Amino acid sequence: MTSPTGALLAFSNALADTVEAAGRAVVAVDTHARSTPSGVLWREGVVVTADHLLKRDDEITVTLHDGRTVAATLAGRDPGTDLAVLRLADAPAPEVPFGDAQLLKVGHLALALARPGEHGLSASLGTVCNVGGPWRTWRGGQIDRLIRLDLSLFPGFSGGALVDTEGRIVGINTAALSRSTGIAIPAATVDRVVDQLLATGRVARGYLGIGMQPVRLPDSLRATLNLPGTGAVIVVNLEADAPAERAGVLLGDVFIGIDGHTVGDTEEVLALLTPERVGKSVPVQIVRGGQLVEVSVTVGERLRRGT
Repeated sequence: MTSPTGALLAFSNALADTVEAAGRAVVAVDTHARSTPSGVLWREGVVVTADHLLKRDDEITVTLHDGRTVAATLAGRDPGTDLAVLRLADAPAPEVPFGDAQLLKVGHLALALARPGEHGLSASLGTVCNVGGPWRTWRGGQIDRLIRLDLSLFPGFSGGALVDTEGRIVGINTAALSRSTGIAIPAATVDRVVDQLLATGRVARGYLGIGMQPVRLPDSLRATLNLPGTGAVIVVNLEADAPAERAGVLLGDVFIGIDGHTVGDTEEVLALLTPERVGKSVPVQIVRGGQLVEVSVTVGERLRRGT
């Protein structure tokens, strides 16, 4: 029978072995700045790191697990998800398995791995303290699943790996998307952003050029027009020559649907302005003067902060 001390030693050794194995994919990113992020060798020749700590676009180097330092070039940034992608001319494919963050549950043990500058591989052990569904960051990025962490993200840990109890990398850690806890960006989100940044150098975000406020639809109007929901959004501002104005949207129009999806608040409108819809004409269902109206809006690309 294994003694309590023996069980604890076995658990400790297993953790150390997991850190060592998964740490082969964790790198140090050097931009010759005071604060530097960690990164993860996500694919052959591709490193993912934290955008908010990547202070420059050139003269970037990456130190691999074996101590080699190689030059890197910036493929693209997505501040919305706090991810940046680097290309490396001489870096192998990661030797670490990747997992599905959808399998994480509240209370699961998790490891945050990092290489904060000259300090070598570092680890922080904690738990998953909260999980949720898809969410939109305060920077406008779409994250496939909310994962809050009850562990310490020390300086330089942003951009490092979240590792589950089977030694699989399931996400990228960041301290920039929440003021209260560390956040893990799920591997599915990272894959999507990496694909877009490698292809175009940016993640396009939809833009209508309107100011919106949520409103509650009167029961009498809902009954008359046979509307499915109680909420909608009203247009309170129109930017000149923006997509909405060019499509004929008017001040006071009430949006109830976009591209076949009902919208009950501003977050639902923003969530539908996905990269896939940029440049495409989408039908918008509107209540105007007590009548249902449909207009076609060609979704623009938001280049600056705005809607």
